[in-house]
Amino acid sequence: MAEGTYRALDTTKLRNKALSGLLKMQVVLALLIFLPAGSLRFWQGWLFWIVFLALVLWITLYFLKYDPHLIEGRIEAGPVAEQQKSQKVIQAIASALAIALVIVPGLDYRFHGSSVPAAIVLIADALVVISFVIVFIVFRENSFAAGTIKVETEQRVISTGLYRYVRHPMYAGAAIGILAAPVALGSIWGVLIGIALNAVIVVRLLNEERYLSANLPGYDTYRREVRYRLVPMVW
Repeated sequence: MAEGTYRALDTTKLRNKALSGLLKMQVVLALLIFLPAGSLRFWQGWLFWIVFLALVLWITLYFLKYDPHLIEGRIEAGPVAEQQKSQKVIQAIASALAIALVIVPGLDYRFHGSSVPAAIVLIADALVVISFVIVFIVFRENSFAAGTIKVETEQRVISTGLYRYVRHPMYAGAAIGILAAPVALGSIWGVLIGIALNAVIVVRLLNEERYLSANLPGYDTYRREVRYRLVPMVW
C-alpha cells in the first residue's frame, strides 16, 4: 500500500472517530440540559446547545482538514486518558463539575431558582462564542495542545500568538466560557459551579507547569520571559 493511501485511510478513521465522538457528546449534552429542566420549552437550553454544537463542529472540521495531529491529540482526554495519578484525580473532579455546570441550570429552570434576563442570556452566549474563538486561535498556534498532559518527541515551546501574553491562553479562553455557560442557560446558581471548575483548572495548570518544566526543554526560560499564567498584568 502506498504511503499516501495509508495516511488517507488514517485520516478517514480519525475523521470518523472525531465526528462520532462529537455526536455522542452532543446527545449527552442535550440529555444533561433537558432532563433536569423537565421541559423542551427551555429556550435557553436550545440556544446554548445549538451554539455549542456549531462551535465544536466548526473547530473539529477545520482542524481535521488543516491539522489532524491536533485532533488526534484532543480525542483522548479525561481522567482515564491521563498518565499522571494527580491529573487523573484533577480531571475526575473537573469532569464532575463540568456535568454539574450543565445540570444545575436545568434544575434551576425547573424549580425557578433564579432568573436571568433574556438580554443577559444572549450576552453570555456571545461570551461562549468568544471563548471558543480564543481556543481556536490557540489551537491554530499550537498543534501540541493535547487533551492530556504529555510531551511529544518533536514538541517545542510555543511562545508566539497569544502565548506571548499568557502561558495558558487556552485555559484563559475556556475560563470565560465556563463562567458564561450557566448564565447562557439562564442560571445564576450555576456560576458557583463555574467558579469551582475554574479553580480546578488553576490547580491543573500549576501541575502542568511543573511537568513541562521537568520534561520540555526551554519551558523554564519561557516561564521567565512570560510572567503571567492566565490574565495579563494580573496572574
